[in-house]
Amino acid sequence: MTKSIDFYFDIISPYSYLAHKKIKALRKKGIHFNYKPILVGGLHNLQGITPPAFIKPKLNHMINDCILFAKKDNFEFIWNSNFPINSLSLMRGYLFIENDKKELYLDIMFDGYWKDNLDLSKEENLIKLLKKCNIDENIFLEGIKDPKIKDKLKSVTKEAHD
Repeated sequence: MTKSIDFYFDIISPYSYLAHKKIKALRKKGIHFNYKPILVGGLHNLQGITPPAFIKPKLNHMINDCILFAKKDNFEFIWNSNFPINSLSLMRGYLFIENDKKELYLDIMFDGYWKDNLDLSKEENLIKLLKKCNIDENIFLEGIKDPKIKDKLKSVTKEAHD
């Protein structure tokens, strides 16, 4: 029997990045993960809470916690100086792209944001990383506007909340 775990993630979540790095090792042990893209900001809205990024003591704790976690596991990690950004395009993009490109897409987008300190809310940075994934930026930028993609992201975010 294959073990399977649902992994709700957002590329701008440092905890999602660190968990994604850990998941790579767990896959080798035969554990399967169902990657489910969400908007963390959407979760905060559904719950009616202020995101930790906007509460200075919580933000400071989160930064220190993530730095210590990354150091413990020898993961390259830089707190992104643009945090937080709107991840809507990134997360819709994950739903839009072909399945065989999803893992590479996540690796490159996560690293771009949490290792290379890129501002992924800037289209030129996103396009640069899409090229590394061999994803046509014009098709991508048009595809993330598809109402079905928009609805799916809303649905999975609500599923994570419920």
